[in-house]
Amino acid sequence: MAKPTKHYGKWRIRWLDAEGRRRSESFATFSDAQRALVKYQSEADQVRAGLKAPEIPEHLFGELCDYWLDHRTARKKSPKDDRSIIERHLRPIFGNLRLRQITLERVDAFRRVKCPRERRGEEDANSLRGTGLVSVKSLHNILTVMVSMLNLAVDLGWLDRKPTIKKPKLLPAEFHYVRTMDDIEKFLEAALEEEPGVFELYATAVYTGMRAGELLGLRWSDVDLERRLITVQRSYATTTKTDEIRHVPVLDALLPILREWKALRLSTTYVFPNHAGNMNVASARVLQEVLQKVRGRAGIPYRFTFHSLRHTFASHFMMNGGDIYRLQRVLGHKSIIMTERYSHLAPDAFESDYGILGKPLPMLANRTSVAANVIPLSPPSRSTEPTGE
Repeated sequence: MAKPTKHYGKWRIRWLDAEGRRRSESFATFSDAQRALVKYQSEADQVRAGLKAPEIPEHLFGELCDYWLDHRTARKKSPKDDRSIIERHLRPIFGNLRLRQITLERVDAFRRVKCPRERRGEEDANSLRGTGLVSVKSLHNILTVMVSMLNLAVDLGWLDRKPTIKKPKLLPAEFHYVRTMDDIEKFLEAALEEEPGVFELYATAVYTGMRAGELLGLRWSDVDLERRLITVQRSYATTTKTDEIRHVPVLDALLPILREWKALRLSTTYVFPNHAGNMNVASARVLQEVLQKVRGRAGIPYRFTFHSLRHTFASHFMMNGGDIYRLQRVLGHKSIIMTERYSHLAPDAFESDYGILGKPLPMLANRTSVAANVIPLSPPSRSTEPTGE
């Protein structure tokens, strides 16, 4: 066995760790160095023999944050979301803790402070602005990132095991859509009063269900009007949300609109370009202010967003007898669970269930005949006196 050696006024030891790497450390006295050397060599021998698990190196949660931002967030389409969650919520609380100090008890304390409404299931993000608190949905997003980060720490060998963190359950998100075909016609007719391209963009959104980024990144080379097929292969300038290419049919209602729009050829590249002929951006007015102006001009009282036009397509597709699995492919949902939110709108969704609990009770027949002989009361005359309301 090697012995401690004198080194700059201290006693230095050298040994090979369990992975065969040469290690060294210095001590004030010979006896301290000798005891440490015996201990380290014995531990390395036990790990190599499988008698002991290797020690996990100590890392701070802040180091994990840096690694995540450098190696995971950088590859995401929206890195700002992860960065915001880490810098605003996770690093300030957990950054200086060692990873093994991230216990379930600490995480539970964090969620109690951040989201005291979690147990009641309340969701009002607007009222929480400026308070430092978050909604249940935001807490769900924060913990999703945290769990993924701790899984990475285990994979890196920085953490032996992570605490079992259960995220809050979210209620199904309510979606808004243009409710009737009459309202769709009013909306698109009102869009004709805007500059060229607005009507065409909104009509394509309504009749294809494509996302905003997919529409604004759409090129004429992706549109085959002879085969009546649109190839969706990008969102703005990047890949689609699911990183997959899909095909969307050009419906009868949309075909003449796109043919006429293509004949104008305002842009040889993009189907819905900006004034300079380049691709529109996510903050384009046509997706927000112009949409609400058109909605108001159409006299539609309920509010909706541009993404609601995607819900409009899906909802009316099902209401008119469309197949849910075809809808899944058109919308580009990876899971049918996402598409099933529209299934209740199918005209025959419950048709086979109407008689599942039997026929109407026989006693109701007599009640019906009695009701036919009831003389309705005259409505009370309205008083002209003020009601004080």
